[in-house]
Amino acid sequence: MMQDNIAMRRGYKGPTLREAIWCVGGLAIWLAVTVLFIGYRPEHIFMALLIAGLFFACSRTRRLVVAILPFIVFGISYDWMNLLPNYEVNPIDVEGLYNTEKSMFGIAGSDGSVMTPNEFWALHRATVLDFLSGVFYLCWVPLPIVYGLWLYFKGRTEWYLRFALVFLLVNLLGFAGYYIHPAAPPWYVALHGMEAITGTPGDVAGLGAFDEMTGLGIFNALYARNANVFAAMPSLHSAYTFVAFLYALRSRSGRVWTLLLAIVTVGIWFTAVYTSHHYLLDVLGGIGVSLLGFLIFEYGLMRIPAFARWIGRYAQYVGIRPSA
Repeated sequence: MMQDNIAMRRGYKGPTLREAIWCVGGLAIWLAVTVLFIGYRPEHIFMALLIAGLFFACSRTRRLVVAILPFIVFGISYDWMNLLPNYEVNPIDVEGLYNTEKSMFGIAGSDGSVMTPNEFWALHRATVLDFLSGVFYLCWVPLPIVYGLWLYFKGRTEWYLRFALVFLLVNLLGFAGYYIHPAAPPWYVALHGMEAITGTPGDVAGLGAFDEMTGLGIFNALYARNANVFAAMPSLHSAYTFVAFLYALRSRSGRVWTLLLAIVTVGIWFTAVYTSHHYLLDVLGGIGVSLLGFLIFEYGLMRIPAFARWIGRYAQYVGIRPSA
């Protein structure tokens, strides 16, 4: 065992000077911008140390860090939206989206009034639906990441990269949508009416029932830190597992992954409306931005020879031969 460890140390090949500069410089810029303009949180330092540690530890972990770079950029870009709140760029849509939802998908009440689907489900709650909603919503980011890592460690590196880069692209398109059309979620209307009040704290809405029955407090912790509630359209909750589902089909990842992602995706779409976190219009927006990102990448960028070659080099760099 000792001889093996000595051999491993002798065989260690660190990053090149250029790679080290890119890693340290990138982390320094990220931390500086975040601390100066958003605010320091302990997890920022933890993540920086973790990324640097994995990058310099050995070639395998370095390749992994480079492979998951699209997810790292996603996390940073999400956090950096706090640099400029979207409601400072364009007016907040509260009443317009609510009335459009009601006119397109309204449900007639017993008294003749018309309700949005969110308002209908708020009057027809069920314990089993409350529980399943929490389970589905907990999958919105973890399950796509697990699927991506499965592709990566199965040696299907190119398919992994295509999925990860589309995941990032869909997020960037969605973030752009938030700035073009700041919009209030259904729970906001239920609590605050039609007036747009900036700085309103996030709310757990219908997902609070899951926290109450389990005693975990997961969603209360998540939504208490939501700095901008006017980012409902499109629903990126509705996009993430759907993107993974598209790649499960395209890469022929097998029936288990395809069926699992299909069930969870539909479950998240339902949960978004059931818990009053999104309108049906928001969900459709999330589906639309997913398809847009997928089509741009697969039928636009991947048909550019230079870009396709770059994907091949990227796959080679992270250490696993690209799959066909």
